[in-house]
Amino acid sequence: MSLPELDQINNRLERIENLLVLNKNVLTMREAAILTGISLSHLYKLTCTGGVPCYKPTGKAIYFNREELEAWLQRGRKATTEEVETAAATHVTLKPAGGRS
Repeated sequence: MSLPELDQINNRLERIENLLVLNKNVLTMREAAILTGISLSHLYKLTCTGGVPCYKPTGKAIYFNREELEAWLQRGRKATTEEVETAAATHVTLKPAGGRS
C-alpha cells in the first residue's frame, strides 16, 4: 500500500472517530476539543477559569456533558439583521409621543 493510500485511510478513520464523539454523552478533554473545535490548550484554560461547564470526579481527569457543552456553545446568540430591524421598528412604533420612554 502506498503512502498516499495510507494517508487517505488514516484521514477516513479520523473522520469516523470524530463522528462517534457525537454519540457519546460524557466526553473526554480530547473529544470535547473535537466537538467544539477549540484547541486542547484553550479548552484546558477555560476549565481552569470556570469558563466552560466540566466535571472532575476524581480530581484529575476532566469530563464534559455533551448537552451542557452544546448549550454553552450556543450562548450569546447574535441577532440577525432582520431581527434587529424588527425590534427597532417595534420600539419606534411603541415609543410614546414626546420622546419619553
